[in-house]
Amino acid sequence: MNPAQIIASVLFGLGYIGIILEHRAHINKAAFALVMGGLLWIVVGMADPEAAHAAIAHSTAEIFSIVVFLLASMVLVEVLVHYRVFDYLQNKLAKKNVGLGRQFWIVTGLAFLLSGVINNLTVTIVMIQIARKFFWGRNLLVVAAGIVIASNAGGAFSPIGDVTTIMMWFADKFSAAEVIAGGILPSVVLYLVSGVLLRKQIQTESKMQLECKECPKISQTDRAVVASVALAFILPVIARLVNIPPVIGILLGVGITWLVVDSFRQLTRERTHLNASIEKMIQKTDMASIKFFIGILLAVSALGTLGILDYLSQYIFADQSFNSIVFGNAFLGAISGIFDNIPLAAVALEVLTTDVTQLWVLLAVTVGTGGSLMLVGSASGVIAAGMVKDLTFWNYTKIAFIPALLGFLAAIGTWLIQYHFLG
Repeated sequence: MNPAQIIASVLFGLGYIGIILEHRAHINKAAFALVMGGLLWIVVGMADPEAAHAAIAHSTAEIFSIVVFLLASMVLVEVLVHYRVFDYLQNKLAKKNVGLGRQFWIVTGLAFLLSGVINNLTVTIVMIQIARKFFWGRNLLVVAAGIVIASNAGGAFSPIGDVTTIMMWFADKFSAAEVIAGGILPSVVLYLVSGVLLRKQIQTESKMQLECKECPKISQTDRAVVASVALAFILPVIARLVNIPPVIGILLGVGITWLVVDSFRQLTRERTHLNASIEKMIQKTDMASIKFFIGILLAVSALGTLGILDYLSQYIFADQSFNSIVFGNAFLGAISGIFDNIPLAAVALEVLTTDVTQLWVLLAVTVGTGGSLMLVGSASGVIAAGMVKDLTFWNYTKIAFIPALLGFLAAIGTWLIQYHFLG
Protein backbone atom coordinates (compact mmCIF):
# COMPACT_ATOMS: atom_id res chain seq x y z
CA MET A 1 0.00 0.00 0.00
CA ASN A 2 1.23 3.51 -0.80
CA PRO A 3 1.29 6.36 1.79
CA ALA A 4 -2.08 7.78 0.67
CA GLN A 5 -3.74 4.40 1.12
CA ILE A 6 -2.20 3.94 4.57
CA ILE A 7 -3.30 7.41 5.71
CA ALA A 8 -6.81 6.83 4.35
CA SER A 9 -7.08 3.44 6.08
CA VAL A 10 -6.07 4.98 9.42
CA LEU A 11 -8.55 7.84 9.02
CA PHE A 12 -11.35 5.42 8.14
CA GLY A 13 -10.51 3.23 11.14
CA LEU A 14 -10.50 6.20 13.54
CA GLY A 15 -13.76 7.48 12.10
CA TYR A 16 -15.39 4.10 12.45
CA ILE A 17 -14.29 3.82 16.07
CA GLY A 18 -15.94 7.18 16.68
CA ILE A 19 -19.17 5.94 15.09
CA ILE A 20 -19.20 2.77 17.20
CA LEU A 21 -18.54 4.76 20.41
CA GLU A 22 -21.19 7.37 19.61
CA HIS A 23 -23.16 6.84 22.82
CA ARG A 24 -20.10 6.78 25.05
CA ALA A 25 -18.61 9.90 23.48
CA HIS A 26 -22.02 11.65 23.35
CA ILE A 27 -21.18 12.89 19.84
CA ASN A 28 -23.59 12.19 16.99
CA LYS A 29 -22.22 9.57 14.58
CA ALA A 30 -23.17 11.85 11.68
CA ALA A 31 -20.40 14.23 12.77
CA PHE A 32 -17.80 11.45 12.68
CA ALA A 33 -19.08 10.24 9.30
CA LEU A 34 -18.97 13.69 7.67
CA VAL A 35 -15.48 14.44 9.01
CA MET A 36 -14.26 11.03 7.89
CA GLY A 37 -15.76 11.41 4.41
CA GLY A 38 -14.38 14.92 3.94
CA LEU A 39 -10.86 14.06 5.10
CA LEU A 40 -10.70 10.97 2.91
CA TRP A 41 -11.56 12.96 -0.20
CA ILE A 42 -8.89 15.50 0.72
CA VAL A 43 -6.42 12.60 0.76
CA VAL A 44 -7.72 11.54 -2.68
CA GLY A 45 -7.32 15.09 -3.99
CA MET A 46 -3.75 15.34 -2.73
CA ALA A 47 -2.81 11.91 -4.10
CA ASP A 48 -4.31 12.29 -7.58
CA PRO A 49 -5.98 15.67 -8.31
CA GLU A 50 -7.08 14.75 -11.84
CA ALA A 51 -8.73 11.47 -10.89
CA ALA A 52 -10.35 13.08 -7.83
CA HIS A 53 -12.38 15.55 -9.90
CA ALA A 54 -14.03 12.91 -12.09
CA ALA A 55 -14.50 10.44 -9.23
CA ILE A 56 -16.19 12.92 -6.89
CA ALA A 57 -18.57 14.01 -9.65
CA HIS A 58 -19.64 10.41 -10.23
CA SER A 59 -19.92 9.61 -6.50
CA THR A 60 -21.95 12.68 -5.57
CA ALA A 61 -24.45 11.98 -8.36
CA GLU A 62 -25.14 8.52 -6.92
CA ILE A 63 -25.27 9.82 -3.35
CA PHE A 64 -27.70 12.58 -4.35
CA SER A 65 -30.22 10.06 -5.71
CA ILE A 66 -30.10 7.91 -2.58
CA VAL A 67 -30.34 10.85 -0.16
CA VAL A 68 -33.27 12.47 -1.99
CA PHE A 69 -35.08 9.12 -2.01
CA LEU A 70 -34.57 8.68 1.75
CA LEU A 71 -35.65 12.24 2.50
CA ALA A 72 -38.83 11.82 0.46
CA SER A 73 -39.58 8.53 2.26
CA MET A 74 -39.14 10.17 5.67
CA VAL A 75 -41.54 12.97 4.71
CA LEU A 76 -44.19 10.45 3.70
CA VAL A 77 -43.83 8.63 7.02
CA GLU A 78 -44.25 11.94 8.87
CA VAL A 79 -47.53 12.41 6.96
CA LEU A 80 -48.75 9.02 8.22
CA VAL A 81 -47.75 9.92 11.78
CA HIS A 82 -49.53 13.28 11.61
CA TYR A 83 -52.71 11.78 10.23
CA ARG A 84 -52.82 9.40 13.21
CA VAL A 85 -52.56 6.18 11.24
CA PHE A 86 -50.38 4.57 13.89
CA ASP A 87 -52.62 5.80 16.74
CA TYR A 88 -55.55 4.21 14.95
CA LEU A 89 -53.59 0.97 14.66
CA GLN A 90 -52.76 1.03 18.38
CA ASN A 91 -56.45 1.45 19.23
CA LYS A 92 -57.42 -1.52 17.05
CA LEU A 93 -54.88 -3.73 18.80
CA ALA A 94 -56.10 -2.63 22.23
CA LYS A 95 -59.64 -3.74 21.39
CA LYS A 96 -58.51 -7.27 20.50
CA ASN A 97 -58.17 -8.17 24.21
CA VAL A 98 -56.08 -11.27 23.46
CA GLY A 99 -53.33 -13.00 25.42
CA LEU A 100 -49.77 -11.75 25.51
CA GLY A 101 -48.50 -14.59 23.34
CA ARG A 102 -50.82 -13.70 20.50
CA GLN A 103 -50.12 -10.00 21.02
CA PHE A 104 -46.42 -10.77 20.61
CA TRP A 105 -47.11 -12.21 17.15
CA ILE A 106 -49.40 -9.32 16.21
CA VAL A 107 -46.92 -6.61 17.22
CA THR A 108 -43.83 -8.26 15.70
CA GLY A 109 -45.79 -9.36 12.62
CA LEU A 110 -46.89 -5.78 11.99
CA ALA A 111 -43.27 -4.65 12.42
CA PHE A 112 -42.22 -7.21 9.81
CA LEU A 113 -44.88 -6.18 7.28
CA LEU A 114 -44.60 -2.41 7.75
CA SER A 115 -40.82 -2.45 7.38
CA GLY A 116 -41.28 -3.44 3.77
CA VAL A 117 -42.66 0.02 2.93
CA ILE A 118 -41.57 2.20 5.87
CA ASN A 119 -37.99 2.48 7.11
CA ASN A 120 -37.28 0.12 10.01
CA LEU A 121 -36.25 2.95 12.32
CA THR A 122 -39.74 4.49 12.21
CA VAL A 123 -41.42 1.09 12.49
CA THR A 124 -39.37 0.31 15.61
CA ILE A 125 -40.38 3.58 17.27
CA VAL A 126 -44.08 3.10 16.49
CA MET A 127 -44.31 -0.58 17.45
CA ILE A 128 -42.40 -0.18 20.73
CA GLN A 129 -44.79 2.63 21.66
CA ILE A 130 -47.65 0.22 20.98
CA ALA A 131 -45.95 -2.67 22.81
CA ARG A 132 -45.66 -0.57 25.97
CA LYS A 133 -49.44 -0.66 26.23
CA PHE A 134 -49.52 -4.45 26.45
CA PHE A 135 -46.20 -5.62 27.95
CA TRP A 136 -44.10 -4.83 30.97
CA GLY A 137 -40.97 -6.04 32.80
CA ARG A 138 -39.00 -8.79 31.09
CA ASN A 139 -41.83 -9.40 28.61
CA LEU A 140 -41.36 -5.89 27.27
CA LEU A 141 -37.63 -6.60 26.74
CA VAL A 142 -38.48 -9.78 24.82
CA VAL A 143 -41.03 -8.02 22.62
CA ALA A 144 -38.67 -5.07 22.00
CA ALA A 145 -36.00 -7.54 20.84
CA GLY A 146 -38.60 -9.23 18.63
CA ILE A 147 -39.51 -5.89 17.07
CA VAL A 148 -35.85 -5.18 16.26
CA ILE A 149 -35.41 -8.56 14.56
CA ALA A 150 -38.75 -8.38 12.74
CA SER A 151 -38.25 -4.84 11.44
CA ASN A 152 -34.78 -5.67 10.11
CA ALA A 153 -36.05 -8.88 8.46
CA GLY A 154 -39.05 -7.12 6.94
CA GLY A 155 -36.94 -4.50 5.24
CA ALA A 156 -34.44 -6.95 3.76
CA PHE A 157 -36.62 -8.27 0.92
CA SER A 158 -38.22 -5.00 -0.15
CA PRO A 159 -36.55 -2.65 -2.67
CA ILE A 160 -37.48 0.30 -0.44
CA GLY A 161 -37.46 -1.40 2.98
CA ASP A 162 -33.86 -0.76 4.01
CA VAL A 163 -31.15 1.72 3.08
CA THR A 164 -28.79 -1.07 1.99
CA THR A 165 -31.47 -2.61 -0.25
CA ILE A 166 -32.18 0.80 -1.78
CA MET A 167 -28.46 1.19 -2.51
CA MET A 168 -28.32 -2.14 -4.35
CA TRP A 169 -31.56 -1.48 -6.20
CA PHE A 170 -30.30 1.90 -7.37
CA ALA A 171 -27.09 0.20 -8.56
CA ASP A 172 -29.18 -2.14 -10.77
CA LYS A 173 -28.02 -5.25 -8.94
CA PHE A 174 -31.60 -6.58 -8.95
CA SER A 175 -35.09 -5.47 -9.88
CA ALA A 176 -37.90 -4.92 -7.38
CA ALA A 177 -39.51 -8.21 -8.40
CA GLU A 178 -36.23 -10.12 -8.12
CA VAL A 179 -35.38 -8.99 -4.59
CA ILE A 180 -38.94 -9.66 -3.40
CA ALA A 181 -39.13 -13.09 -5.03
CA GLY A 182 -35.65 -14.13 -3.90
CA GLY A 183 -35.60 -12.52 -0.47
CA ILE A 184 -39.07 -12.91 0.98
CA LEU A 185 -38.84 -16.59 1.90
CA PRO A 186 -35.45 -16.33 3.71
CA SER A 187 -36.71 -13.23 5.54
CA VAL A 188 -39.95 -14.94 6.60
CA VAL A 189 -38.03 -18.00 7.80
CA LEU A 190 -35.68 -15.78 9.82
CA TYR A 191 -38.62 -13.96 11.42
CA LEU A 192 -40.47 -17.19 12.27
CA VAL A 193 -37.45 -19.05 13.66
CA SER A 194 -36.42 -16.10 15.82
CA GLY A 195 -40.03 -15.36 16.76
CA VAL A 196 -40.75 -18.90 17.99
CA LEU A 197 -37.68 -18.85 20.23
CA LEU A 198 -38.52 -15.39 21.59
CA ARG A 199 -42.21 -16.27 22.08
CA LYS A 200 -41.15 -19.06 24.47
CA GLN A 201 -39.61 -16.41 26.72
CA ILE A 202 -42.93 -14.62 27.29
CA GLN A 203 -43.62 -15.42 30.94
CA THR A 204 -47.39 -15.14 31.24
CA GLU A 205 -50.50 -15.51 29.09
CA SER A 206 -52.83 -13.11 30.91
CA LYS A 207 -55.35 -10.90 29.13
CA MET A 208 -56.02 -7.21 29.56
CA GLN A 209 -58.31 -4.59 28.06
CA LEU A 210 -57.15 -1.03 27.56
CA GLU A 211 -59.73 1.73 27.67
CA CYS A 212 -59.43 4.26 24.90
CA LYS A 213 -60.04 7.74 26.26
CA GLU A 214 -59.63 9.56 22.96
CA CYS A 215 -59.90 7.01 20.19
CA PRO A 216 -58.67 8.33 16.85
CA LYS A 217 -60.94 8.00 13.85
CA ILE A 218 -59.90 8.00 10.22
CA SER A 219 -62.15 10.35 8.25
CA GLN A 220 -62.76 10.26 4.51
CA THR A 221 -60.25 13.06 3.97
CA ASP A 222 -57.70 11.18 6.09
CA ARG A 223 -58.24 8.10 3.96
CA ALA A 224 -57.57 10.11 0.82
CA VAL A 225 -54.26 11.39 2.22
CA VAL A 226 -53.22 7.89 3.36
CA ALA A 227 -54.11 6.54 -0.09
CA SER A 228 -51.90 9.18 -1.72
CA VAL A 229 -49.01 8.12 0.55
CA ALA A 230 -49.57 4.47 -0.40
CA LEU A 231 -49.46 5.48 -4.06
CA ALA A 232 -46.24 7.42 -3.43
CA PHE A 233 -44.52 4.27 -2.15
CA ILE A 234 -45.67 2.29 -5.20
CA LEU A 235 -44.57 4.86 -7.78
CA PRO A 236 -40.79 4.16 -7.44
CA VAL A 237 -41.41 0.56 -8.51
CA ILE A 238 -43.52 1.72 -11.45
CA ALA A 239 -40.85 4.26 -12.39
CA ARG A 240 -38.19 1.55 -12.53
CA LEU A 241 -40.43 -0.55 -14.80
CA VAL A 242 -40.51 2.28 -17.37
CA ASN A 243 -36.75 2.87 -17.11
CA ILE A 244 -36.99 6.02 -15.00
CA PRO A 245 -34.92 6.36 -11.77
CA PRO A 246 -36.99 5.40 -8.68
CA VAL A 247 -36.22 8.77 -7.09
CA ILE A 248 -38.38 10.42 -9.76
CA GLY A 249 -41.27 8.15 -8.82
CA ILE A 250 -41.15 8.90 -5.11
CA LEU A 251 -40.75 12.65 -5.72
CA LEU A 252 -43.86 12.48 -7.91
CA GLY A 253 -45.59 10.72 -5.01
CA VAL A 254 -44.56 13.43 -2.54
CA GLY A 255 -45.89 16.04 -4.95
CA ILE A 256 -49.25 14.28 -5.26
CA THR A 257 -49.52 13.93 -1.48
CA TRP A 258 -48.60 17.59 -1.08
CA LEU A 259 -51.39 18.59 -3.50
CA VAL A 260 -53.92 16.43 -1.64
CA VAL A 261 -52.96 17.79 1.80
CA ASP A 262 -53.00 21.44 0.72
CA SER A 263 -56.29 20.99 -1.15
CA PHE A 264 -58.05 19.59 1.93
CA ARG A 265 -56.53 22.34 4.06
CA GLN A 266 -58.21 24.91 1.84
CA LEU A 267 -61.57 23.14 2.03
CA THR A 268 -61.85 23.04 5.82
CA ARG A 269 -62.51 26.17 7.89
CA GLU A 270 -61.99 24.68 11.33
CA ARG A 271 -58.50 24.26 12.73
CA THR A 272 -57.88 20.50 12.75
CA HIS A 273 -54.98 18.21 11.97
CA LEU A 274 -55.81 18.93 8.32
CA ASN A 275 -54.24 22.36 8.77
CA ALA A 276 -50.79 20.80 8.80
CA SER A 277 -48.36 21.62 6.02
CA ILE A 278 -45.85 19.43 4.24
CA GLU A 279 -43.24 22.12 4.86
CA LYS A 280 -43.45 21.54 8.62
CA MET A 281 -43.36 17.77 8.14
CA ILE A 282 -40.15 18.11 6.12
CA GLN A 283 -38.62 19.98 9.06
CA LYS A 284 -39.43 17.01 11.34
CA THR A 285 -37.42 14.51 9.31
CA ASP A 286 -34.28 13.01 10.84
CA MET A 287 -31.64 15.10 9.08
CA ALA A 288 -28.87 13.68 11.28
CA SER A 289 -29.46 10.24 9.75
CA ILE A 290 -29.36 11.72 6.25
CA LYS A 291 -26.03 13.39 7.00
CA PHE A 292 -24.68 10.12 8.40
CA PHE A 293 -25.56 8.33 5.16
CA ILE A 294 -23.85 11.07 3.14
CA GLY A 295 -20.67 10.87 5.22
CA ILE A 296 -20.46 7.08 5.02
CA LEU A 297 -21.09 6.95 1.28
CA LEU A 298 -18.48 9.67 0.69
CA ALA A 299 -15.94 7.76 2.79
CA VAL A 300 -16.48 4.44 1.03
CA SER A 301 -16.37 6.01 -2.44
CA ALA A 302 -13.05 7.65 -1.50
CA LEU A 303 -11.64 4.27 -0.42
CA GLY A 304 -12.73 2.84 -3.74
CA THR A 305 -11.04 5.63 -5.67
CA LEU A 306 -7.78 5.01 -3.79
CA GLY A 307 -7.93 1.29 -4.57
CA ILE A 308 -8.15 0.19 -0.94
CA LEU A 309 -11.33 -1.78 -1.53
CA ASP A 310 -9.51 -3.95 -4.04
CA TYR A 311 -7.30 -5.20 -1.21
CA LEU A 312 -10.36 -5.83 0.95
CA SER A 313 -12.12 -7.87 -1.72
CA GLN A 314 -9.21 -10.31 -1.85
CA TYR A 315 -9.86 -11.25 1.78
CA ILE A 316 -13.67 -11.20 1.89
CA PHE A 317 -14.59 -12.63 -1.51
CA ALA A 318 -11.29 -14.34 -2.45
CA ASP A 319 -11.55 -15.54 -6.07
CA GLN A 320 -15.23 -14.42 -6.31
CA SER A 321 -16.42 -17.96 -6.99
CA PHE A 322 -19.96 -18.91 -5.97
CA ASN A 323 -18.89 -20.44 -2.63
CA SER A 324 -16.56 -17.56 -1.74
CA ILE A 325 -19.26 -14.98 -2.49
CA VAL A 326 -21.83 -16.86 -0.37
CA PHE A 327 -19.31 -17.06 2.47
CA GLY A 328 -18.35 -13.40 2.01
CA ASN A 329 -21.99 -12.29 2.10
CA ALA A 330 -22.57 -14.31 5.27
CA PHE A 331 -19.43 -12.84 6.83
CA LEU A 332 -20.50 -9.27 6.04
CA GLY A 333 -23.90 -9.99 7.54
CA ALA A 334 -22.38 -11.44 10.71
CA ILE A 335 -20.02 -8.51 11.32
CA SER A 336 -22.88 -6.06 10.70
CA GLY A 337 -23.91 -7.07 14.22
CA ILE A 338 -21.02 -4.87 15.33
CA PHE A 339 -20.40 -2.53 12.38
CA ASP A 340 -23.05 -0.46 10.65
CA ASN A 341 -24.44 -2.29 7.60
CA ILE A 342 -24.49 0.80 5.34
CA PRO A 343 -20.70 1.02 4.85
CA LEU A 344 -20.50 -2.77 4.58
CA ALA A 345 -23.04 -2.74 1.76
CA ALA A 346 -21.21 0.17 0.14
CA VAL A 347 -17.95 -1.79 0.26
CA ALA A 348 -19.61 -4.83 -1.34
CA LEU A 349 -21.01 -2.67 -4.13
CA GLU A 350 -17.49 -1.51 -4.91
CA VAL A 351 -15.64 -4.83 -4.76
CA LEU A 352 -18.16 -7.54 -5.71
CA THR A 353 -18.19 -8.08 -9.48
CA THR A 354 -20.71 -10.92 -9.87
CA ASP A 355 -23.67 -10.47 -12.20
CA VAL A 356 -25.67 -13.28 -10.55
CA THR A 357 -28.73 -11.44 -9.29
CA GLN A 358 -29.59 -13.88 -6.51
CA LEU A 359 -26.16 -13.47 -4.92
CA TRP A 360 -26.97 -9.77 -4.54
CA VAL A 361 -30.32 -10.74 -3.05
CA LEU A 362 -28.46 -12.89 -0.51
CA LEU A 363 -26.27 -9.90 0.35
CA ALA A 364 -29.39 -7.76 0.88
CA VAL A 365 -30.75 -10.39 3.28
CA THR A 366 -27.51 -10.93 5.22
CA VAL A 367 -26.45 -7.30 5.72
CA GLY A 368 -30.07 -6.29 6.31
CA THR A 369 -30.67 -8.83 9.08
CA GLY A 370 -27.20 -9.46 10.54
CA GLY A 371 -27.45 -6.25 12.56
CA SER A 372 -30.04 -7.98 14.76
CA LEU A 373 -27.34 -10.17 16.31
CA MET A 374 -26.24 -7.33 18.60
CA LEU A 375 -28.09 -4.38 20.07
CA VAL A 376 -25.68 -1.89 18.48
CA GLY A 377 -25.73 -3.58 15.07
CA SER A 378 -28.68 -1.71 13.59
CA ALA A 379 -30.51 1.60 13.89
CA SER A 380 -33.54 -0.35 15.14
CA GLY A 381 -31.55 -1.80 18.02
CA VAL A 382 -30.08 1.54 19.00
CA ILE A 383 -33.47 3.28 19.05
CA ALA A 384 -35.03 0.38 20.98
CA ALA A 385 -32.33 0.70 23.63
CA GLY A 386 -33.13 4.39 23.95
CA MET A 387 -36.86 3.78 24.33
CA VAL A 388 -36.75 0.77 26.70
CA LYS A 389 -34.61 1.64 29.70
CA ASP A 390 -33.73 -1.91 30.76
CA LEU A 391 -32.86 -3.11 27.26
CA THR A 392 -29.11 -2.99 27.81
CA PHE A 393 -26.47 -4.54 25.57
CA TRP A 394 -26.17 -7.59 27.82
CA ASN A 395 -29.91 -8.04 28.35
CA TYR A 396 -30.47 -7.97 24.60
CA THR A 397 -27.62 -10.46 24.07
CA LYS A 398 -29.05 -12.90 26.62
CA ILE A 399 -32.56 -12.63 25.19
CA ALA A 400 -32.05 -12.27 21.46
CA PHE A 401 -28.58 -13.38 20.33
CA ILE A 402 -29.34 -17.12 20.01
CA PRO A 403 -32.79 -16.57 18.36
CA ALA A 404 -31.31 -13.98 15.98
CA LEU A 405 -28.30 -16.18 15.13
CA LEU A 406 -30.39 -19.29 14.45
CA GLY A 407 -32.80 -17.23 12.37
CA PHE A 408 -29.87 -15.72 10.43
CA LEU A 409 -28.41 -19.17 9.68
CA ALA A 410 -31.86 -20.51 8.76
CA ALA A 411 -32.31 -17.63 6.30
CA ILE A 412 -29.00 -18.43 4.58
CA GLY A 413 -29.91 -22.13 4.47
CA THR A 414 -33.31 -21.28 3.00
CA TRP A 415 -31.65 -19.12 0.33
CA LEU A 416 -29.28 -21.97 -0.59
CA ILE A 417 -32.13 -24.47 -0.92
CA GLN A 418 -34.19 -21.97 -2.87
CA TYR A 419 -31.28 -21.17 -5.20
CA HIS A 420 -30.33 -24.75 -5.99
CA PHE A 421 -33.87 -26.08 -6.41
CA LEU A 422 -35.69 -23.09 -7.86
CA GLY A 423 -32.83 -21.25 -9.59
